[in-house]
Amino acid sequence: MMKKNQFWQYLVGSIAITLLIPTVASAHTGVGDPTGFLHGLEHPIGGLDHILAMVAVGLWAAQMGGKALWMVPGAFVVAMTGSSVLGYFGLPLPGVEQGILASDFILGLLLLFATRLPLAVSIGIVSILAIFHGYAHGAEMPETASGLTYGIGFIISTAALHLAGIGMGLGIDRFQPKLQELLFRLGGGAVLLGAVYVLIDR
Repeated sequence: MMKKNQFWQYLVGSIAITLLIPTVASAHTGVGDPTGFLHGLEHPIGGLDHILAMVAVGLWAAQMGGKALWMVPGAFVVAMTGSSVLGYFGLPLPGVEQGILASDFILGLLLLFATRLPLAVSIGIVSILAIFHGYAHGAEMPETASGLTYGIGFIISTAALHLAGIGMGLGIDRFQPKLQELLFRLGGGAVLLGAVYVLIDR
């Protein structure tokens, strides 16, 4: 069983990875299109609605464990990347902002109620939710940016947020069952509170 101080090491380490990614990217500005890459890198972490959903996906995957640990976040990234093409070319997708906010509420509720669904259903849920996030990324790409480097940027940033959630979840997972369930539920509650804040702040 993991000691309490080890859990906090997991948590701090996960957050540090997320915060350090942009710094590492800035050190490689001579590669490819730095403007597009940095814009893509910053987009997911530039909005609380994106951060909440992507960290929640990682937490939920860790809560489910097994293959879900990598397949659920992986499905999110794939669906997000595909839908970004729709946004890039301006193809219509109604309710994008509502869909992004809905993803925060849905994922928060799934965590709050410790929901465990069949893997295929879980993948389907996150894939649908990822479509709205990806579309927003593609639609908001600067005109002067390279689509390829911009895409690489937001994929890396999204993966870092997923890893932050997974890291926190793996730390939680090593506690006793009662505390483990409580902490995951608190994580879901935090996501829901964040979603309410985003809704009010609009």
